[in-house]
Amino acid sequence: MKLGLIAGNGRFPFLLLDAARAQGLAVTVAAIREETDAKIDQRAASDPSISVHWLSLGELSRLIEIFHKEGVSKAVMAGQVKHKQIFSSIRPDWRLAKLLLNLRTRNTDMLLGAVAKVLGDEGIELISSTSFLEPLLATQGELTWRASNEEERKNIEYGTGVARALAAFDIGQTVVVAAQACVAVEAMEGTDATIQRAGELMETVRKAENHASEASLLARHLTVVKVAKPNQDMRFDVPVIGMRTVDAMQRAGATCLSVEAGRTLLFDREALLERAGALGIAIVGSVRES
Repeated sequence: MKLGLIAGNGRFPFLLLDAARAQGLAVTVAAIREETDAKIDQRAASDPSISVHWLSLGELSRLIEIFHKEGVSKAVMAGQVKHKQIFSSIRPDWRLAKLLLNLRTRNTDMLLGAVAKVLGDEGIELISSTSFLEPLLATQGELTWRASNEEERKNIEYGTGVARALAAFDIGQTVVVAAQACVAVEAMEGTDATIQRAGELMETVRKAENHASEASLLARHLTVVKVAKPNQDMRFDVPVIGMRTVDAMQRAGATCLSVEAGRTLLFDREALLERAGALGIAIVGSVRES
């Protein structure tokens, strides 16, 4: 079997590529010029079972042609394509332009779901991006040696409700909370940028305190809550946490991160949890209640 890999940015495509090769699969990579790390070519140069084809966002017909020529019948999407890229950088070919015209709403899920259907109609099944990476999925409970405290657990409970409401509208999947108050919500900018914005807002609050006689209730450590969508399609846009997220939390003064167990990938899992613990950051795997 030859696997097709539609590669976005970050390390996700490389992790999936290595996992697929470990199972003996040849891989045809469709690398997105606007997103994919150019080092993917180096990875292919060292392994004759990997081929890389570069294409731009919007070249849906070319993607299908590449997979047909390479004999690909199953494919995965791995790596983020920034939401703002999807809706600002696309120069659609005729096939994608037709698809866009028929969308009821132009959110990410609707667009990628439509692309998946087109691929399916062409004999290319899009499978879950976690198929090869299940050991990296978050598990339930306290994941770091530094457990969450009572205040952080209250923030998680409050933030989870807000984040799930937000995710239901496919706006974002992350909220940042302090003292059971919402400081920042994610939109198109992504998780790490949302955390950074929350840190900047809190810094403004702290500076204002220098001129006030009493401390603000919001002048406390931040808790980050990231959830999956209510009907998360694990074929694409799977929640992911990596080292950059932990580093962003440190800079922002965030001390706790809650993710959904079984529905969130933790890249470099052991190193990530060790670094978070060393920074005094608690990571918790929460379970979605029906």
